[in-house]
Amino acid sequence: MFLTAATTIAFLIPDSLDSWLNYPGLELWKFVNLAVFIICALYLHRRFGRPVREALQSRSEGIKRELERAREERDQALAKLAEVEARFASLDMEVAAIDERAKAEAAAEKQRISTATDREIGKIREQAKREIESAGKAARHELRRFAAEESVRLAEVIIQREINPDDDARLTSLNLQELARTRV
Repeated sequence: MFLTAATTIAFLIPDSLDSWLNYPGLELWKFVNLAVFIICALYLHRRFGRPVREALQSRSEGIKRELERAREERDQALAKLAEVEARFASLDMEVAAIDERAKAEAAAEKQRISTATDREIGKIREQAKREIESAGKAARHELRRFAAEESVRLAEVIIQREINPDDDARLTSLNLQELARTRV
């Protein structure tokens, strides 16, 4: 369309002006095309400028909101990264603290077990001592009983061997006399 208008104007210009108008670098058709372009651009700007401007402005605001949201997400991610890095940095200290706590607990448990073992050993020794004493008493009692029985048996053997019937009769009468005295 622009080219057609420039060509139509060029046919209407006389030949004498044609040399000036077609001077190299100063061709008239270039200026006519520029004027038509500017007029069309101004018309389009007046007619569609506001909706385009509003659309561009809303798009710009949307981009700003997205950028702000992206900044917030980035800041949150950086904060989380810093937290994770801090926890990772303190992980060695936490492992060392846990290790120390476990060693302390193990030492305390070892001491508790040692104390409990010593107490049990003492109880077992006391019990064994009481059992040994009890067994000793029982053995001494059994030994006394055995000794008494043996003494009685030996006495019977000796008496039967050494006492004759006359001595037996005399001892019996003495016992009877003593019994009679005790009854009265």
